[in-house]
Order: sequence, then structure tokens, then C-alpha cells
Amino acid sequence: MTGEPDLRVTRGNPTDEELAAVLAVVTEAAAQEAATATVDDRPVNRAWTTSRRLRRYDRRPWGGFAG
Repeated sequence: MTGEPDLRVTRGNPTDEELAAVLAVVTEAAAQEAATATVDDRPVNRAWTTSRRLRRYDRRPWGGFAG
């Protein structure tokens, strides 16, 4: 750890017990958030892959219509 505190009291004079309670709550909240965090593994659609120009179309749009 560095010498810089991670938590700073800007008002009041909390007791050691009050500071310990705040740290316990913040630590538990951070642990719960980390435990439920998920990574989105879905592929990212980029503009080049969704571009209309790059889609393949059938050259016979009527599918065998011989009018």
C-alpha cells in the first residue's frame, strides 16, 4: 500500500469502531459486486461485418421465376 489513505473523513470525528463499521460495509459491498460481476462473451458486431455492402445476395431474387 502507498502512504495515501483510501478512505478520508472530511467531516466529524468518527470513533475507531465507526470507521471499522464503515470499512466493513464498504469491503463487503465491493466483495459482493466482484462476486456477481460477469464478462460479456458475446461477439461484438462491428460496422464492417454488418455493412449492407458485404452481405451476399442471391443473384436470382425471384428464385427461379422465368417470366
